[in-house]
Amino acid sequence: MPVTPESPVILQVLPSLVTGGVERGTIEIAQAIAEADGVALVASAGGPLVASVERVGGRHFTLPLDTKNPIAIWRNAARLEALIRSEKVTLVHARSRAPAWSAWLACQRTGTHFVTTYHGTYAENLPFKRLYNSVMARGEIVIAASRFIADLIREQHGVPEERIRVIPRGVDPAIFDPAAVVPDRLVRLARAWRLPDGAPTVTLPGRLTSWKGQSVLLDAIARLERKDVCCVLVGSDQGRSAYSARLMKEATALGIGDRVRLVGHCDDMPAAMMLSDVVVHASTRPEAFGRVVIEAQAMARPVIAADLGGPVETVEHGVTGWRVKPGDPDALAAALTVALEMGVEERRALGARARASVPTVRGMQEATLDVYEAVLG
Repeated sequence: MPVTPESPVILQVLPSLVTGGVERGTIEIAQAIAEADGVALVASAGGPLVASVERVGGRHFTLPLDTKNPIAIWRNAARLEALIRSEKVTLVHARSRAPAWSAWLACQRTGTHFVTTYHGTYAENLPFKRLYNSVMARGEIVIAASRFIADLIREQHGVPEERIRVIPRGVDPAIFDPAAVVPDRLVRLARAWRLPDGAPTVTLPGRLTSWKGQSVLLDAIARLERKDVCCVLVGSDQGRSAYSARLMKEATALGIGDRVRLVGHCDDMPAAMMLSDVVVHASTRPEAFGRVVIEAQAMARPVIAADLGGPVETVEHGVTGWRVKPGDPDALAAALTVALEMGVEERRALGARARASVPTVRGMQEATLDVYEAVLG
C-alpha cells in the first residue's frame, strides 16, 4: 500500500480478541497497515489480545460484536456506522459472520469499501445458514485462506474468480526457527509436560474438540508396535472438561493412559514443536488452512496431516511430510511408524524441505495490503 498524503484508514472487525488464528491474523495485518503509514483500527468485544493490537500500532474500539442476535447485529451496524463516520474509515475488513453483517450494513449506509476474509468451512445444516454465511462472500474482494476455500466460495456463493484472492496464512520464520529455541525452553517445557527421558514424542496441537481427531491419534498410538511413544495433546478444552475426561478414559481403555499428556494451552509453540519427534494434524473435517501444520514445518518437524482441506496444499506427500486418510487410525499408525523410523540425515533433509516450503507472515501481509490497494483504486 503506497504512502499517500491522506493515509487510508482500515477498520478490521471480528467478535473478540481472546485467542485463535483469526485473532492473530488481525494483529499481523494491523501491524502491516501501521508500518505502511496507514491507520489501523480494530473493533471487537475485546479480550487479552487488545494489548497486542495496540503494541503493533493499532487502535482498538470495544463494541459488543460477539453476538449472533439479529437485533444486536442491527444495533451494531449503527455503532459501526458512527465509528466509520467519526474516524473517516476508508475500508472495512470483516473476518467473522455476525460482525460482517453489521459491517456490511454500515458500509452500505456510508459508501465505505468492504472486504472479507472467508476463514472457515461454515456449516449449512440449518435453514437460512447459507444466507447467513453469504455475507463473507459479499466483499468487493473476498480473501480465501486456501484454494480449497476459494473453490468453496465460488461453488456455494457464485463469486467469480476475479473477486477472489487466495492468501495463505503465514508464519514468522524468525519466531518459528529451530536455531532460535534455546535448550532452557525445551527443558522447562519437558518438565512441565512430564515427558519421559528418551521416549519419542508425538504431538497433536489444536483445541480439544472431537473433529480435531484426538481420538483417532490415541487409537493410532495404541496400534504402534513401539510401546514407548508419548502422545501429547496441546490445546485448551475451552471449559469442556467432559471431553478431556473422555479422552483420558479412552487412553486408559487402550492401555496407553500412562503415555498420554493433556497439557492445555501452550505459550511457547516453537519449543513445543521442537520437543516433538512427529507433529500430527488429524482433523476429520476439512480445515480452511491448518496453521499448526506450517508452524511445525517451519520448525523442520516431520508432519502427518489428514488428506483434506487446506493441508492438502501445504504438505507434499513424501516430500515435506505425509498425508493420510482422515479418521483412519491404521493409516495414521503406518505413517507414524515411517516417521519415527527415519534416520537422522533423512529426517534433516525432510525438515529442510518443509521449512523452505512454508508461506510467511510477511508474504501474507503484503498480499493483503495489495488487496486493499486494489479496492481503494
